[in-house]
Amino acid sequence: MRSRPISRRTMLRGIGVSMALPWLESVSAWAQEGAGAAAGEPPVRLGVMFSGNGFHSKEWWAKGAGAEMELGGVLSPLHPHREKLLFIQGLYNEEARKGNIHSSQTGNLLSGAPLASGGEVRSGISVDQYLAQSYGRSTKVSSLVLGCEPPNPSVHQNYSMLYSSHISWSSPTTPTPLELYPSLAFDRLFKDDVSRGDVSVLDAVMEDAHDVRRVVSSSDRQKLDEYFDSVRDVEMRIERAGKQGELQGWRPTLQTPNIPRPAEGIPQNLADHMRLMCDIMVLGFQTDTTRVCTLKLNNDHSSLRFPHLSVDYMIHHLLSHTDTPDWLKVNQFFLEQVAYIAGKLDGIQEGERTALDNSMLMFCSSMMTGNHNNDELPVILVGRGGGKINTGRVLDYRGAEQRQMCRLYLSMMDKMGGRPEKFGDASTPLDEV
Repeated sequence: MRSRPISRRTMLRGIGVSMALPWLESVSAWAQEGAGAAAGEPPVRLGVMFSGNGFHSKEWWAKGAGAEMELGGVLSPLHPHREKLLFIQGLYNEEARKGNIHSSQTGNLLSGAPLASGGEVRSGISVDQYLAQSYGRSTKVSSLVLGCEPPNPSVHQNYSMLYSSHISWSSPTTPTPLELYPSLAFDRLFKDDVSRGDVSVLDAVMEDAHDVRRVVSSSDRQKLDEYFDSVRDVEMRIERAGKQGELQGWRPTLQTPNIPRPAEGIPQNLADHMRLMCDIMVLGFQTDTTRVCTLKLNNDHSSLRFPHLSVDYMIHHLLSHTDTPDWLKVNQFFLEQVAYIAGKLDGIQEGERTALDNSMLMFCSSMMTGNHNNDELPVILVGRGGGKINTGRVLDYRGAEQRQMCRLYLSMMDKMGGRPEKFGDASTPLDEV
């Protein structure tokens, strides 16, 4: 029987495949190389989720605290997680108010930077990529940038629509490429050669996995089995995802495809697509393959439709100009994705805390409602940032002299082990976060 030392950075390996271990009580310190974390402490993760065009004007609210917190209709899917929730009111981006159109309100959402107009593309490095270039260097994948709707390369009212298609920016002129394909996002986490799409990750590493199981505790063996079951489930769902023909988004000229659909393409069932991307974020965090992930559920100025909700008569962008029950139903569908990730993370025990306790999951949009009003932005934060955030609260910055979104980003950077003196248009964090 082969034997080898087991440490936090031990990787399960197979031909063309490597898989990080989840947190285990039997192995050496996880965060020994992680910024700002004590030895043996799991790292803090940042997940940013975005949906465009804002929310129902009367149903985005929260009041109260802790287990008594009440949530508006949009946020109702998060009711089980309200004690680990921050509802933040009043923050905004000054630079985003200059164009007052979808692109100009989205391209700097995570940076607070000025945007170039006239079809030119210039924004600023986003908070996720700032962290990826520092905090993310200790993981296999510095950041995952996932999306569920393709970018729009056109120009709208003098602003590039690439702004409304990307929230993550690696440099002022470079939006971070979106991964739209669940199979390729999965490969980035686990495969050393992303072209090896015919190799099951679990099958490739199973010999190494058996070795690890022999030397860990019984509770860790159970944790490993649960982890492997999660990976296998995602593999099987990715394989099935391309087999449904429910086309969504813009309407093609053909009612049915005239060529066979590639098995590894983008799932045409929107609910399946989003749920797979949610699972990939969770797996990335659970294995410490990445600590930074953005998931853009749709574009601002989105063309998605929602036949699975029986809301197929109008694209998302046009629906956002209404306050109908169908608009609320679509809003809740997006929040269900946030609640799903929160629930999965909260079910992963990492010592005395859960993976949700060790994460910050921010959900936001580029405007409060579809009427382009962004004098304040809808923002929630789920998770306790490694036990550093006092959750179950409503924070109201309306009327505050300094209410820049970038102050929130500085606070979040603090929880991940360090921050610059200034980020975007802010130089001081939010003391309450």
